[in-house]
Order: sequence, then structure tokens, then C-alpha cells
Amino acid sequence: MIDMIFGVEGVRPVPRAAVPMLAFRLHIRETRGAAIHAILLRFQLQIEPRRRRHTSEEQDRLVDVFSLPERWNETLHSLIWTQATINVPPFESATAVEVPVACTYDFEVTAAKYLAALEGGEIPLRFLFSGTVFVKSPSGFVVQQVPWDREAMCRMPVAVWREAMDAYFPDCAWIRVNRETLGALQRFRAKNGLASWDETIEMMLGETVR
Repeated sequence: MIDMIFGVEGVRPVPRAAVPMLAFRLHIRETRGAAIHAILLRFQLQIEPRRRRHTSEEQDRLVDVFSLPERWNETLHSLIWTQATINVPPFESATAVEVPVACTYDFEVTAAKYLAALEGGEIPLRFLFSGTVFVKSPSGFVVQQVPWDREAMCRMPVAVWREAMDAYFPDCAWIRVNRETLGALQRFRAKNGLASWDETIEMMLGETVR
């Protein structure tokens, strides 16, 4: 039987990727001397808000995620950021691989809304692992499973996430609207001869206030 220990050694933004991307450096150690031919490694990445202290400004931004702060004892819970599968190449004893994680500004995604609300400090994360391990043996390969209790904790600086997002969307954020709403926005913009979406929304907000 294999015995595998996982740990996250760091995280960095991935430059020039197709979408905003982070790369987590994952360290894997096999403690029983097995020669690993490959691992089809599945993971789920969760955000652990209970392990972080939030400022009053952050709490205000997170009302639509966790409700009012006085209810957070009941509503503050883990958020699933992503889940994916990676291939780990052959190794003996230990290896390190990079785990790519895509980032989004789609505020329909709860994890993205939470990340965007944070001002600084660190984000507590938990990796949960499973998957299939191919172990070398005298007769070929033996297939074993990564135990379901394998996990790794880490704390990612908010600045790393912002660096990745700012490389693609400097000083910007995104919201998703349906086609009918977009059409109304386009007609309003054209009717008023406005040069940008910022001007369009600012004028509409001003008319609403009046």
C-alpha cells in the first residue's frame, strides 16, 4: 500500500495565460518507498472564510454572500473555488508539480465574489485530494487509489490573486446581464452619445437618484 502526504509550498500568478491563472506548487511525498509511475490526481479547492478575520468594510461587501455579520456564526461556510484533475509524472520518494487554478471576475460565481471583496491579508485555502495511482511492480503496474482523507492547507496572500486579475483586467470588474438588459444599455448609450460603459452606468445611476 502507498502512503502519500501532500503540501502546498507556494503560489504565483501565471504570466501570459489565456485567462487569469494561478499556479500552486504542490509537494507530494510517498513514505513507503513505492516507485510511482503516474498519478491521475483529482482535487477540490475550497476557501475557508472562518479561518480569516474580516474587516468591517469586507463584511459590508459580503452581505449578499453570507448575510448580515450578526448571522455569520450560522452562515459563514466553506466555498468551493474549483475542482479539476492533473497528471503527475513518475517519481520516487517525492516530487513537486504545479497545479493551475483559473480565476474569474464573474460575480455570479460565489467564490469570485468573496475573493473580490477582500482588501488584504491572506486567504485560507484547503485542497482535498483523490485519484488513481499507478505503482511500478515486478509484473508491471499496480493500480491504487489516493485515500479520500488526503488534504493540504495553505494561506494565499490576497495580493497574489489581485496581481493575477490586474494583469488582465486592470482597475476593472465584470458583471453578467441578460441580452434584453444589454440591449437596453446599448440603446441608452447610443441615444445619449456616451463614449464608455462607465459613463452610461454613471448617467443611469444619476437619473435614478434624481
